[in-house]
Amino acid sequence: MGVALTELLVKKEISLDELRGKTLVVDSPMWLYQFLSSIRQRDGSLLTDSRGNVTSHLMGLLSRISNLMQHNIRLAFVFDGEPPALKKQALQQRRAVKEAAEKKYQEALKVEDLESMKKYAAMGTRLTRDMIGEAKELVRAFGLPAIDAPSEAEAQASLIVRKGDAYAVATTDADALLFGAPRIVRNLNMAGRKKKANRLAYEVITPDVISLEENLSHLGISQDQLIMLAMLVGTDYNPKGIKGIGPKNALKMVKQYGEDKEGLFSSVKWDGHFGYPWQDVFDLIKHTRTTEEYSLTWGRVDGNAVSRMLVEGHEFSQERVDAQINPLLQSQKGRAQRGLGEFFSP
Repeated sequence: MGVALTELLVKKEISLDELRGKTLVVDSPMWLYQFLSSIRQRDGSLLTDSRGNVTSHLMGLLSRISNLMQHNIRLAFVFDGEPPALKKQALQQRRAVKEAAEKKYQEALKVEDLESMKKYAAMGTRLTRDMIGEAKELVRAFGLPAIDAPSEAEAQASLIVRKGDAYAVATTDADALLFGAPRIVRNLNMAGRKKKANRLAYEVITPDVISLEENLSHLGISQDQLIMLAMLVGTDYNPKGIKGIGPKNALKMVKQYGEDKEGLFSSVKWDGHFGYPWQDVFDLIKHTRTTEEYSLTWGRVDGNAVSRMLVEGHEFSQERVDAQINPLLQSQKGRAQRGLGEFFSP
């Protein structure tokens, strides 16, 4: 649902200092896509090493993990598992859009149209298996948990917060609320900047926290109605939603129909917009596969492993890497003597 629904939500700006000592579980795919979209060269192309291997995602992870850990924020990362069948359809549609963007990028490249190159390069962003594998390797080198979800990462992350093992889901949109995340934290961006959609321009932002309970009360709806509302404006499983219905009108309709899901979706002629019943989308969001068999174990930062991967493996500057990991290596010496427990809470 992303930006479309967040305009209705109550958000509270927070500082990183307010998150000190708390545990955040990261919606890893969202962070990685953000890095790939925003950390690019002037012509819109991704950062790479001399062998052509993409490094934008690693650059983003290195900086953000180091920054947050230096604020004594404890991180755990969750990665996607097998996507639901409905998600696979959406992914196929996105793949077609990305392929079209890549063709337009090549056309812009031929005529040296820099602005179009930037635009279409960002639109063609792809997250590959190799990139995900490298992200997991780097996360573990920092001594942080890397959890594989059975299905959707944000659903698994939401469960971890619901069970009290973390304070909030760290993400870039509000989708985790649909999966029952009690609290999400957004905009944990480098240097207080956030990339504008499909552009290589930035706007100044600050982190914020969104509470599920507070917003359900504010909107005057239930958790089921929140899902119904999201389905009207569009989710990952019914992209773009019902044509002509924006967030405010969707809220009015949800309140009008209450818990009468059949009445609501019949009134908007769901079957005329999608080739599958509304129940499939609702039940998928409500019952996305998760597991309670996960491990949240934190270890020590392995500076040698970080350097091997980034400096030897991807030609990062040793000085850049040292600047990020040395403060962590120094602080963990004293922390190990006292134990992690006194510093962190869920």
